Amino acid sequence: MAEQDDATRVWELIDRIGFCMLTTRNGDDLRARPMSAYSAQLENAVYFLTDLGSHKDDEVARWPNVCLAFADTKAQKYVSVSGTAEVQNDRGKIRELWATPAKAWWDNPDDPSIRILKVTPSSAEYWDSPGTIISYIKMATAAVTNSKPDMGDNAEVRL
Repeated sequence: MAEQDDATRVWELIDRIGFCMLTTRNGDDLRARPMSAYSAQLENAVYFLTDLGSHKDDEVARWPNVCLAFADTKAQKYVSVSGTAEVQNDRGKIRELWATPAKAWWDNPDDPSIRILKVTPSSAEYWDSPGTIISYIKMATAAVTNSKPDMGDNAEVRL
């Protein structure tokens, strides 16, 4: 039951944060870039709109293992997701995911250069702290009392 609750919390945090750093492999190097995420818990997938001409598509085709790093620093909530990515040309899904942020990159969902980047998560880890001010108070108290602070919830989850 706890693992199911932890998995649910991962998906809630992904939804809440919404943006992540997508890390792909480029030869021996790792490359990260900010992306707007669309989560689909029932499909066990995180979707992104991407451009056919982008480097990440080539990188994913060669090395499909990726990492998604979500961070809400003000609320002290973080999620790291490991998974496998694939590029798709699903025009229906593109129209389904089309939202205002996409207009910064494309004129409309029928642009032939838009692709779906689908990440199927295999595992995740989250850190869910009570917030910056409370975290600082707990750290200061722990330093004075020579104890370890309770910084909130942390769990590794198979997805």
